Amino acid sequence: MATSRRDFLRRLTTGVSTALAAAARAGAPAPRPLVGSQLYGWGQYYQRAGKNLNEHLDEVLSALREAGYDFAEGFLDVDRPEANGRFAERLRANGLQPVTLYTGGRLHDEKAGEVVQRLLRAAQAAREAGFRILNCNPDPIGRAKTEAELERQAAALTELGQGLNALGLKLGIHHHTPELAEQAREFHFNFRHTPAEVVGFNIDVHWMYRGGLPPLEALRAYGERVVSWHLRQSRNGVWWEDLDTGDIDYVEIARFARERQLAPVYAVELALEEGTRVTRSVEENHRRSREFVRQVFGC
Repeated sequence: MATSRRDFLRRLTTGVSTALAAAARAGAPAPRPLVGSQLYGWGQYYQRAGKNLNEHLDEVLSALREAGYDFAEGFLDVDRPEANGRFAERLRANGLQPVTLYTGGRLHDEKAGEVVQRLLRAAQAAREAGFRILNCNPDPIGRAKTEAELERQAAALTELGQGLNALGLKLGIHHHTPELAEQAREFHFNFRHTPAEVVGFNIDVHWMYRGGLPPLEALRAYGERVVSWHLRQSRNGVWWEDLDTGDIDYVEIARFARERQLAPVYAVELALEEGTRVTRSVEENHRRSREFVRQVFGC
């Protein structure tokens, strides 16, 4: 159920006041927040219109800049490492920053070491181009991974994180519902068997909610590992067209993030699914979502 506007604003004001007071007591400057957009959802909107996102990338990046975003999160090009540099150039040409990239990776089998090395080669080019964070969702395989496979995956994630740290990059583990099955068995294994200073957390708040693990519960357990966020909303379980009030209580999540001074690198991801009602343009939905982040997260 959507929160009433009066209650939403009351709780929001209280949260911001509390956060400002805590910051004043701490006396330390907080890292500059960055707000971006994940390009996956843009691709869905363009596909609905019969267009190819890659052929319209500059207009998307320009629209994000005009809406007040700092960056766009694309996908790490593993096969052509130099393409990551070209993407960074296009971001800068449109007034945005290179901040985060997203990738998968088959990290659970006997060839995991080779995958790690390929990711690191591509990540080196990305770091040279200015990117700072690599968000990685280890590939699902259509069934629960065995203990041996999870152990191999945790070792590969540790190796990847160490390699990225040596390059000056941070690793954030992303997740979808397969990792959250069986009381979030794979999700917890990844964190409990890797060092916190090496393997970080890219929390996708809505996938956490959909997978049955309350986002605040995950943040209480692993919040100190957060390096970046993905933000989306739903109403009655169906993805909403913009980031707004709905099933997820973002006021409480934002309050927790400010109190714990969690990494403020937020990517709005307005993905579509069956049942999503689209009543506005993709540009307007992103403009509204940027304003929501400003009101709720204070950045």
